[in-house]
Amino acid sequence: MRRILIADDHILIRKGLIQVLLHEFPSVLVTETSDGEDLLRKVLTEKWDLVITDISMPGRSGLEILEEIRLHAPALPVLVLSMFTEEQYAIRALKAGASGYLNKMTAPEELIKAINWIMLGKKYITPLVAEQLANGLQQKTGKEAHEYLSNREFEIFKLLASGKSVSAIAEKISLSASTISTYRSRIMAKMNLHTNADLALYAVDHKLL
Repeated sequence: MRRILIADDHILIRKGLIQVLLHEFPSVLVTETSDGEDLLRKVLTEKWDLVITDISMPGRSGLEILEEIRLHAPALPVLVLSMFTEEQYAIRALKAGASGYLNKMTAPEELIKAINWIMLGKKYITPLVAEQLANGLQQKTGKEAHEYLSNREFEIFKLLASGKSVSAIAEKISLSASTISTYRSRIMAKMNLHTNADLALYAVDHKLL
């Protein structure tokens, strides 16, 4: 019997996924969780055939959790299913160890196609992500400024650019306000920007929001 673990902090998303999975795989055993720390605990203590996870959940960054999963269970297939577009996170997720990346607006048919492909031990890459990878190989110039950010820095960059305050970000991702301020300073230095408005303008120009 296949065992699939779903991690998402929105209960409606989890229940919808379970319905899709049970319709396609009637004998599958599906377990759900709502945060990254519990996801990691379950991966470390139980055996799974597939993990389907969001990357934006309470607590630690989903990409950090993904890297932990790769460290402790390198053979475990992980499909990232996120509200963020492929342009924003797909390459980062694949580099962190994901077997595939899909936007939550994806049709159920493509989700099932991706699952079947990943369960064969292969990477599922959409045409858009394939184009991103090809363009990255062809570029002769340096990286864009945001590509020098770590996964955690990129997460905080996006929250700052969307208008979130330092205190709101600290509460959302369970870090202290001083830590977020330190991250903000580091982000500004790496990107050679000076204000949150600069971050917002950059994010809009590069289609990161």
